[in-house]
Amino acid sequence: MLLLLAGILFLAPPLSAQTPAAQSELLANAGYAPALLDRLRQAKRHIVCAFYLFKIGQGRRNLPALVAAELVNARERGVEVTVILDAGRTSQLENRLAAALLVRNGVRVIYPSGKRITHAKVIVIDDRYLLLGSHNLTQAALAHNNELSVVIDSPELALKATRYLESIR
Repeated sequence: MLLLLAGILFLAPPLSAQTPAAQSELLANAGYAPALLDRLRQAKRHIVCAFYLFKIGQGRRNLPALVAAELVNARERGVEVTVILDAGRTSQLENRLAAALLVRNGVRVIYPSGKRITHAKVIVIDDRYLLLGSHNLTQAALAHNNELSVVIDSPELALKATRYLESIR
């Protein structure tokens, strides 16, 4: 019996082979904003994100303002929303303005302590979806710049990213 069990274990595929592969999609340039907004609208439980720069402008089609509105809408639906922003001199004013709007509407905003710049651009949604890449939340990044990010459907990577974000709080 022991020999049979050892044979089964030896022939069984490794556990990692049984884990479904992550699904991913590249989001180039202006393709990021619609994907981000769609994922935010579908969020059910948790959103945690970190950005170097969150610059909400005043224009009619201001994409960062739409992102902020969707974060607030998610919060109003009962989703736990945490936004981590850099507090450095370069990003401080714009991030503080965005943070004020978010906090006023119930969104938790964190400025990590320490001397390191928070240069990450990442969002984890519902412990499943991970959006990361070069896009800041600025009109230039979301509509005009050459930027490249990726959305990954992977609970395993989402968990690792969440743990990282929790470590920089």
